[in-house]
Amino acid sequence: MARLLIVAGIVLVAAGLAIKAGLPLGRLPGDIVVRRGGGTFYFPIVTCVLVSVVLSLISAIWRR
Repeated sequence: MARLLIVAGIVLVAAGLAIKAGLPLGRLPGDIVVRRGGGTFYFPIVTCVLVSVVLSLISAIWRR
């Protein structure tokens, strides 16, 4: 459990630094944005796929 918490903390810090450095995480081409009237619906599908692939790679490397 301790190892999981350490890795989760490192991942969150890395994501924060990447966003601070200007990486457009959450604003990638292919993300769905619908603006109608006074509301906005935003679904970051490409961002979700990218995060899923990265987490899958980390998980595969971790298991070895």
